[in-house]
Amino acid sequence: MPRSGPGPGSGTDDLVRAARAVGVRDERLLRALHDTPRTRFVPAAGLASACLDTPVPLAHGQVTTQPSLVAVMVDALALTGGERVLEVGTGLGWQTALLARLAAHVCSVERWPDLARQARDNLAAQGVENVEVVVGDGTLGLPGRAPFDAVIVCAAFPDVAPPLVAQLHVGGRLVQPIGPGGAEEVELYQRSEHGLVHVRSVISARFVRLYGTYGCPPEAPLGDPGRG
Repeated sequence: MPRSGPGPGSGTDDLVRAARAVGVRDERLLRALHDTPRTRFVPAAGLASACLDTPVPLAHGQVTTQPSLVAVMVDALALTGGERVLEVGTGLGWQTALLARLAAHVCSVERWPDLARQARDNLAAQGVENVEVVVGDGTLGLPGRAPFDAVIVCAAFPDVAPPLVAQLHVGGRLVQPIGPGGAEEVELYQRSEHGLVHVRSVISARFVRLYGTYGCPPEAPLGDPGRG
């Protein structure tokens, strides 16, 4: 489990206020935001913005998700502490660390090997142990680790990938930005015996595109010598 949170002056209070401003009321999630220093999960060039409610650029044309948007999406999953969560799009691991504080175990899929390695290092440095970061095609999920109680997708596509639905427990929740990339509605679904049921629209947002077999055509080959 994660170690104790950051000390005074970390700037995490600002991110808590931003989450409250967009309607997040889950005290466990707000505490996770307070105790998870975003400064440890951004590139050096993004440190000045780490405590602001703004995206931070990453390698490969990627960006982190705006913290208040992360909070709203995670809040929609309604995690209670015992869940197995699948995260599609690790980035540098900040959202992964939040999920790890709120669930029993997190499996996260990242398509870029260098981002995955940095995320593992960042998570390990913060003492986060209940997480596995895997390089791969997030639209395929992780069938060998399924089923999951919750799925969160951090990139946009007009449809939910069928493997993600198949790997979700009946009654489980899935959050994904639905759209072409750049203008989305984040939607909340719940798995029934017959497939996904739309629950509600969570928020409007802009996301990078979801690449993979059940997403946009991949722009680069995947591979990670250290993990499969």
